Amino acid sequence: MSNYALITGSSKGIGMAIAKSLAKRGFDLILVARSENQLRDLKKQFSETYGVKVEIFTTDLSVPGAAHKLEVWCSDNSFPVSVLINNAGYGVWGNFENIVLEEQLNMMQLNMNTVVELTHHMLPTLKKQKQSYILNVASTAAYQALPTFSLYAASKAFVLSFTRGLRFELRKTNISVTCLSPGPADTGFVDRAGLSKLNDVTAKFNMRADSVAEIAIEGMLNNRSEIIPGFTNKISAFASRILPKSILEYAGANIFKK
Repeated sequence: MSNYALITGSSKGIGMAIAKSLAKRGFDLILVARSENQLRDLKKQFSETYGVKVEIFTTDLSVPGAAHKLEVWCSDNSFPVSVLINNAGYGVWGNFENIVLEEQLNMMQLNMNTVVELTHHMLPTLKKQKQSYILNVASTAAYQALPTFSLYAASKAFVLSFTRGLRFELRKTNISVTCLSPGPADTGFVDRAGLSKLNDVTAKFNMRADSVAEIAIEGMLNNRSEIIPGFTNKISAFASRILPKSILEYAGANIFKK
């Protein structure tokens, strides 16, 4: 029995591209997202094109307890999961005081709590395999405070810090832990975040989701700790370590001015 890769947020964007990249390498897939129709289409596409098994689980992972239900379903079906991709997440754009609190808490639940819950639930299964991998998807926003994206950037900083700490804890086990921090990509993130009026600005820096996915999976399989796809994004992350925070925050505020 071949091992499975479980990918959250896999119906579109980077999640879908990661699923495709893993299928090309012969991994069987467990696709998780809210849209059953999209998941069924991908199941047909990947199984026919790459000859892999594809299972789907439809759920809203921002709902507390959804991660546990997913883990129970995997356990009940005895799926030997060896790859966990925590990709599901989104951003909300605007000044903190003007955004409905419930929407911000929902984003925090998905971007942080679900990552923690699903990782914790899946660790026993991952430890049973010969070699396992965890890939947590953060963002280049994880490297600095970002006005009008304050909570999103903070949630991704959490993912980055959690991933690095977990990697160290599991360093002597069979589980390799990696953090992916992409910049702008053709994923639909901009529209979901309410940034459509800045499409022309973000499009200048966009990477193709397939390119991001290939870099991510190559890095993950080669036991990289952090992956930042794209030269510009690498420079941006490096700059965040050496430039004064006030300058970075001022620049970010002007780019994403509300």
